[in-house]
Amino acid sequence: MIAAATLIDRRDRTIRLRGLIVKMSLLERVDSICLKVSDIEKASTWYQDILGFNESFKGDNYRILTVGNSKVPLTIEEGVVRSSHSQVYPIFYSKNIENVYDVLKENCVTVSDLHYDGVNKYFNLFDLDGNKLQVCYWD
Repeated sequence: MIAAATLIDRRDRTIRLRGLIVKMSLLERVDSICLKVSDIEKASTWYQDILGFNESFKGDNYRILTVGNSKVPLTIEEGVVRSSHSQVYPIFYSKNIENVYDVLKENCVTVSDLHYDGVNKYFNLFDLDGNKLQVCYWD
C-alpha cells in the first residue's frame, strides 16, 4: 500500500510523505535541448553521419535526434544562428573520449584541445554553423 502524500504549501511545492517533508520540483524533466541551424537538411545529415545520432522525428523546420541511450534528445531548428562564446551548449558523455576525439579530427570537425582538469576530460567541437558542443568523460 502506498502512503498518501499531504500537500503542505502549494506555492513552496512541499508535501508530507511518511512523516518527511519533501519539496517537489515544478518541472518533471528536461525534455529536449535545442540548437538553431541554418540548413536543417545539411545539419541533420551532419549530426547523423559525424556524431552517429538518429533522427527520430522530422518536422517542417526541425528534427529531433536521439543521442545514444539518453532520454533527452537534441532538437535542431532551422533559423537564425547566433553563435557566440557565451551561448548555452550541450555536453555529451563518452567513456571513449580519446577515440571520439580522434574520429572527429579524422573527419575534419573543428575541435579544441583535449583537456584534463584533474577530474574531467573534455573537449569542445563545433557543428557546421559554429554551434559549440562539448564531450566529457569522468569516473
